[in-house]
Amino acid sequence: MKKQLFLPYSRQQINQDDIEAVSEVLKSDFLTQGPIIEIFEKDVAHTVESKYSIATNSATSALHIACIALGLKKGDILWTSPITFVASANCARYCGANVSFVDIDEMTGLISLEKLKEKLELSSKEGRLPKILVPVHLTGSSCDMEEIYKLSKKYDFKILEDASHAIGGTYKNKPVGNCMYSDITVFSFHPVKIITSGEGGVATTNDESLFIKMKELRSHGITKDKNKFKVFKTDPWAYEQQDLGYNYRITDIQAALGKSQLRRLSEIVKERNRQHIFYSEILKGLPINLLKIPKDVYSSFHLQVIQIELSKKLHYREIFMNMRDAGIGVQLHYIPVHLQPYYKQLGFKKGMYPNSELYSNRSISIPLYPGLKKEDQIYVKETLLNVLEKL
Repeated sequence: MKKQLFLPYSRQQINQDDIEAVSEVLKSDFLTQGPIIEIFEKDVAHTVESKYSIATNSATSALHIACIALGLKKGDILWTSPITFVASANCARYCGANVSFVDIDEMTGLISLEKLKEKLELSSKEGRLPKILVPVHLTGSSCDMEEIYKLSKKYDFKILEDASHAIGGTYKNKPVGNCMYSDITVFSFHPVKIITSGEGGVATTNDESLFIKMKELRSHGITKDKNKFKVFKTDPWAYEQQDLGYNYRITDIQAALGKSQLRRLSEIVKERNRQHIFYSEILKGLPINLLKIPKDVYSSFHLQVIQIELSKKLHYREIFMNMRDAGIGVQLHYIPVHLQPYYKQLGFKKGMYPNSELYSNRSISIPLYPGLKKEDQIYVKETLLNVLEKL
């Protein structure tokens, strides 16, 4: 088996249209706070069928201002999945709020509805219900948002979808991000995601008041709308800081790249699905499982996660390192958040979310991205087979 060049688990794909779109901005009058940002926002809203869209310099920033807009504060509680990037939980800590977790369904990697219902019922009796729930659409597959929405009405919590993996995916034949069953949805445009703006994120919503609040928070809490002025009503040069906001602005350069990539979103997601289907064919017979895609979900396949059926002869670390040594950039998505040192200091312990811990002990992300060739996928499969046979 011939060793190939390094194959990362994911990577960006930049074409000539992207380069020309960025070049046009570099030649224009605005590198930031210019017209391309609003055009990009409208394109995203149109694509996901939401009313509003706010672009930020990262999905983490978008999660933060979304939490503030939803009223999260000290003493409140935010719940999310342990199997996610730390930002899904950190956004609560930025607001001084507490964090708790809901264990996952091992087959999908998504928040378990059964565990969520059990936790809500118990927390209702204890007076410890969440202010916000952050369902995480892991690998590009949507959680069961209609059922979560029904629970939100029963237990009175807000829903903030972390769809960092999921732009281009659908739930019940509607685009992820349309906010039919949530208050706000957040996407990431980091280079390893479905489409990229270099760094960047977007929050979508159908609530005008949330849109206005997040837009002001994105830029220092400042408004230039004279109709909203409280003090400098007659000064032609005036602007007013009416809240404590942040510099979470995206640039026109980033927005131009994102706008260009958005035009081929459907094509990119189709290619990712084709690669997933090919993996599912060539990996048959190996002691591994692929994550189950829930009913009524079309995944955007940001990640291709395999779960190894570990036995005494199959050791996770050896498999991981042997794949890396063969030039395959496997990764774990994710170490459970509650086991991170920061969260352990807050009182979380090993054993609290057993499904998530089992998931992380046997899950590996293998290469999947636009431009990955079938022969590359076959090399991944042959390398994996070779590694497993040695153990």
